[in-house]
Amino acid sequence: MNKKVEVLPDLAALIARSQELILSKIEPAIQQRGQFTIALSGGSTPKPLYEAIAQQKLPWDKIHVFWGDERYVPPDHADSNQLMARRAWLDRVDIPAANIHAMPTSDGDAAVSAAKYEQHLREFFHCSASEFPALDVILLGMGDDAHTASLFPHTEALKVRDRLITVGNKDGNPRITFTYPFINAARCVMFVVGGANKRPALAQVFAPVADNSTYPSRFIQPQGELWWLLDAAAGLELKL
Repeated sequence: MNKKVEVLPDLAALIARSQELILSKIEPAIQQRGQFTIALSGGSTPKPLYEAIAQQKLPWDKIHVFWGDERYVPPDHADSNQLMARRAWLDRVDIPAANIHAMPTSDGDAAVSAAKYEQHLREFFHCSASEFPALDVILLGMGDDAHTASLFPHTEALKVRDRLITVGNKDGNPRITFTYPFINAARCVMFVVGGANKRPALAQVFAPVADNSTYPSRFIQPQGELWWLLDAAAGLELKL
């Protein structure tokens, strides 16, 4: 596995390096496959990254945006990952509406919405029910409990291995999320993690032996590249 870990001096450097890596993937993907596909993460850390990308002149008509997970709230809700990304990035650039592949959250049943998004992905990537398509880049964050996307410790979502999309659960609230086998099919997975509160979880995720169900980010072992980009507050004490 092509695993790379970088500890950047501060949040600004973390964002700059994250942007640099993403931008480096766009042109090769378009040359090879005619499009660039990226799945976004939520949370506060990637917001300045999205704002920075919005300032770039890119071939927006060839860039397709997905989400790795979404809270089961309306798209105009303050907690919506889609809303954050639209305000910080997508509403600021000339990207075709058809290139924005938001997770549906209005069916009244998260399982129905998860199945609908899975079908959309399979149609987009022209893949069969048994295949796991490869996105060019999947951006991930990590919580202080070592969850990533909406794959929380000791939840049923961690057991799903035969689907692209499933229902996550956070304190009884449903979310829609990529499954870890789908994440692991990506050409490049990028964790972007900042803050001293992440140190205990990171120590367990990087430990030679620990329980994956307790520290779900350990499940992320992609067939392509794996980048861990950390600011100094998060990664300073990490034994690599």
